[in-house]
This record gives sequence, structure tokens and C-alpha cells, in this order.
Amino acid sequence: MKSSVTSSKNNQKRIKLLYLAGALFFIAAAFSGICLGSTRLTIAELSEAFAKGFETPAGRIFLYVRLPRTAACLVCGGALAVSGAVIQCVLANRLASPSVIGVNAGAGLAVTLCTAFGIYGGFRLSAAAFIGAFLAVLCVSLASRGLGASRGTVILLGVALNSFLNAISDAIVTLIPEVGVMSSDFRVGEFSSVTYKKLIPAAVIVILSLAVLATLTSELDVLTLGEESASGLGMNTRAARIVFLLIASLLAGSAVSVAGLLSFVGLIVPHAVRRVSGSRSSGLIGLCALFGGGFVCLCDTAARTLFAPYEVPVGIIMAFLGAPFFVFILAKGKGGHSDA
Repeated sequence: MKSSVTSSKNNQKRIKLLYLAGALFFIAAAFSGICLGSTRLTIAELSEAFAKGFETPAGRIFLYVRLPRTAACLVCGGALAVSGAVIQCVLANRLASPSVIGVNAGAGLAVTLCTAFGIYGGFRLSAAAFIGAFLAVLCVSLASRGLGASRGTVILLGVALNSFLNAISDAIVTLIPEVGVMSSDFRVGEFSSVTYKKLIPAAVIVILSLAVLATLTSELDVLTLGEESASGLGMNTRAARIVFLLIASLLAGSAVSVAGLLSFVGLIVPHAVRRVSGSRSSGLIGLCALFGGGFVCLCDTAARTLFAPYEVPVGIIMAFLGAPFFVFILAKGKGGHSDA
């Protein structure tokens, strides 16, 4: 009994230290995102900008370029990482993520349709992205249950749905070429065109979704025990699964509406965080938000600075990092069923 109490205290201490590390990483990433770029901003220039009401050149760069872009990186990175963690818990598969099982593709198709109809931002775009994401993940979930599919087959269903939805998006672009011109950056994933008009609605949805999810971590832990165990504890597993997939879709859809089709964030960050924090949702969700936001912000900073004065879409950086990591999980994680 005493050893159990000691182990629990040590675990709580470790989680607190991880939160501290995550907060420092988040702040450092945000600071680098604001200061680094084709034009570097110094502390002295930022201080002068604050003192003069952002009327200086550095102040305008900070207020209208760096601040919305950095905030978008932090919000979207955190949203995609948390969405990936929730989807992995609900589907009990460590290879599940918004980009793998069709969530991003569903949101992307919805955004492509909105672009075709002249909707480029605001709550309508975020709502459409959410609907597309939710319908995609619902299709995968229902198909896997109807077919009695294994957890590994769920991933294959998601890959098939990804291909189908992307084919529809490609058909729309072919029939309406101007949509392709306007959505080319979106399909790769980037933050260069972020504005407050596009960011604020998505950020509100992400923050509200995270707040709701924070109150449901105990239920998510019960659901991860397995359907039989969760039902034995009195949980309506079907309703709980729908609620969590709804939240995951809100998070991923909102992020996609701002950043485009960023790949692998929802796979890399939850997997890495789970290995050091354990699988308890109370620690996992918050840490994914911090490390996911910081990770995407650092990747975007690298995309802006490594090849300056040229800028590489951050989605390309993500793909170079994510593809080898995906293969690593496949090789070491027994096809996604390990508890790591």
C-alpha cells in the first residue's frame, strides 16, 4: 500500500515537471516564432513598438504578421495534437491520427467546397471544416463496427477514405481551376496567409473544445479500458465514443480551416508525449496541447528561416519529419497496438 502511494506521488511529480517543461517549450517556441524570420525582431524593437503603440515598422510586423501567424501555429498545433490523442484513445490504435483516418481529408473537402462558393474565412468556414471532419471520422467508425474490423483495419479504412475524399477535392479543382489556385497552399499546409478574421473563429472553437474535454478526462480513461470494461462500469460506450469523436473533429476541423492539411502532428506528438507521461488522459491532453503547439510553431519558424529569403510551406517540413516517424512506430509498435 505504501509503495503504491509513493508511486502515485512520484507520478504526479513527474507530470508536474513535464507540464513545466511543456510550458517553457511552448513559450520558447512562441518567442522564436515572433522574433525570427526574414526580418528579425529584437527585444529592443519590440519594447519600442509597445511603447509607441505599434506605429514603428517593427510594431506593424509584430502586430499584423508575426502575432497572428505565431498564434495560429500554437492554436492549430495544440488542436491537432489533442485531436490525435483523443482519436487514438477512442479507436484504441496508436497509429490513428486526424491525417491518417480521413479527418483532415474530410475537413479539406469541406473547405474546398467553401472556396468554390466564395467562402474564405469566418465561422462558416470553421463550421464546414468541422462537419466534414466529423462525417469522415463517423464513416470510419461506423464502417469498422459494421464490418467487425480489427483495429489495424480501421487504419486501412481511413486510408481508403482519405483517397476517396482527396479524389473528390481534385475533381472540384479540375472542374473549377480557380479553386486550385486559391487552395494550393491549403492542400500542403501553411500559415503565410493567416489573418485575424480566419484565426479568431477557429481559436474560439478550439479553446471551448479543450475546456469541455478537460472536464471529460476521467470518462476518456474509462473508455480506453475497452468496450466490455467500460460498459461494466456503467458507461454508454456508443454515446461516449460519439462525443469524443465530435470533440476531436471540432479540434481538427478548426485547425484545418486555418492551416490547411498539416500531416502527422496528431500522430507524432501524442505518441511521443504518451511515452514519457503515460496514458492517463488528465496528463496526456494538456501536455499534447503544449508540446503540439510548440512543435508546429518551431516547424513553421524553421520553414521561414532555413531557406530565407525563400519560404517553404510548413506542411513539407511536417511530411519530412512525420513519414520516418510513422515507419518507426510501425516497426516498433506492433502495428499500432502497443501501449507505449
